[in-house]
Amino acid sequence: MDPRIPAPAPAEQRREERLESWKEIASYLDRDVTTVQRWEKREGMPVHRHVHDKRGSVYALAGELDAWRAGRSLRLDAAGEEAAKEEAVPAGRGRRYRRSWWIAAAGAAVGMGLMATVWVGMRRQEMPPQPGAGTQIRSLAVLPLKNLSGDPGQEYLADGMTEALTGELAHIHNLRVISHTSVMRFRDTPMTTPEIAETLHVDALVEGSVIREGNRIRVTAQLIRGRTDEHFWSESYDRELRDVLALESEVARTIADKVAVTVSGDEQRRLTRARPVAPEVYEAYLKGRVALDRGDSRADIDEGLRSFQSAVREDPQFAPAYAGISEAYDDLGSNLIGEPPGDARARAKQAAESALKLDPDLAQAHVVLGDILETEWHWSEAETEYRRALELNPNSAVAYMTLGMLHSCRGQTDEAVAEMERSRELEPGVDAGIGLGWILFVGRRYAEAERELHSDLAVEPNSVGALWNLGFVLIAEKRGTEAVAVLEKAAALSQRSPGVLGVLVRAYAHAGRRRDALRVLAELRERSRRGYVPPGALVNAYLGLDDTEQAFVWMERAFREQSNLMLFLKVHPYFDPLRGDPRFADLQRRAGLG
Repeated sequence: MDPRIPAPAPAEQRREERLESWKEIASYLDRDVTTVQRWEKREGMPVHRHVHDKRGSVYALAGELDAWRAGRSLRLDAAGEEAAKEEAVPAGRGRRYRRSWWIAAAGAAVGMGLMATVWVGMRRQEMPPQPGAGTQIRSLAVLPLKNLSGDPGQEYLADGMTEALTGELAHIHNLRVISHTSVMRFRDTPMTTPEIAETLHVDALVEGSVIREGNRIRVTAQLIRGRTDEHFWSESYDRELRDVLALESEVARTIADKVAVTVSGDEQRRLTRARPVAPEVYEAYLKGRVALDRGDSRADIDEGLRSFQSAVREDPQFAPAYAGISEAYDDLGSNLIGEPPGDARARAKQAAESALKLDPDLAQAHVVLGDILETEWHWSEAETEYRRALELNPNSAVAYMTLGMLHSCRGQTDEAVAEMERSRELEPGVDAGIGLGWILFVGRRYAEAERELHSDLAVEPNSVGALWNLGFVLIAEKRGTEAVAVLEKAAALSQRSPGVLGVLVRAYAHAGRRRDALRVLAELRERSRRGYVPPGALVNAYLGLDDTEQAFVWMERAFREQSNLMLFLKVHPYFDPLRGDPRFADLQRRAGLG
């Protein structure tokens, strides 16, 4: 019998015993849940499913487990040293990953008392680095942790903690950390660890799991070398949920230590500064983050905003929730969403300033504040905020992206492209590509812009942002008919966003379909009488129809509203026919772009 596996009780006493959950099965085998789930998947350990819809509801018979365990011991003995090495790998090793992290078992009262008794202190399980461990780790990605609750309704906790740990690690200057949004696509991937690492261009991956029972939480994390799939560190932490912020920082500090990254004094200070937070506050905050990260629809933004506001009501001193509110309001003021930006941006600015008053080191709040200052034509102040965000979080893809857009508005295309490339290194997804495509468009590098946006659409064929920007490019290349097809698809996917419709008017006009152009213009005008339509949409429409007078009427309204379109007065190709007009020169002067 393998000494690593405890001998079973006499078969006549245990054979019919029924183990009604993963936790009971793991306790019977003296292993943790991750290990026994791996055994079932890889080694055929006998586990049965209850016949109902609740995911993860399992049971096992003790007698069957005894027989399987005895056979497994014989197989391990026969397999020798290689099998022993495999068995020594910490719990949770696997080549396939599912999106998960935090596990909230709210409402799952059964077993909570037992778990609260067992989870006392912190259990550490650490593997020393092996000889020949490989090259120094300079970059990593945090893969979605496994949600072991069996409750799909608690996935928001898993997603939120994935982002939180990524954010903690991102503050370390000597470590390149891939963004949270870029790793979530590996949730259900069949790719191996080396394949994921190669795709993300990182040296190492962090994987693990989270279990929550009541107000206690257990986090298990592992470090894996991307090239060799070598697991060289594993550790488990048990905490009260109110101490989750300190837990996140502790895990990040330990990972930094294990990959031998130098942490500066300021970084150390930020990683050790964490106050307790009520579970309901943190849960509301995580729900907001997940909703905001899910997409750019009005419904997602509203859901995120409500969750952040709930967190603030419960704890008015919780700075990250104010930062979330500022992001949500800033998103509501975009042309694509189509909400009046004035009130939204005022609220965004107020929330960002509240966040920074509570915590001056919140990089995300500096980014939003910079974005708002930019729309107010305070170019230098905006750049200062973006650069401060990067000092605090050198792995902030969004800070590089917004700094790149600021360079673009000033006509500094090479600098803008360089910043966007840095953003894409950290977040190798479609968002960075869309931003790069826009910068190349306003920089008159149409062929490059088209290649970039087609590449993005090959990954996400229904990306409204990529389709919208491609429509701009195709019109500039005098390919109106192709632009019409692209923009009609974007209009349908965005539920006829006014911003998209404004460019579609131009596409119809350039394709020789003036009647269709006037029809869509009439739709925009009618909608503007019944509700809000961004002035920028009508600027694009009238410019496309060569109606200069009406274009200037709506440009003045867009300027007063501080529309995003007006940020690009200096560089936008569609404004070229107006550049000799004194009215246009006056707009540029007032925007500080003359």
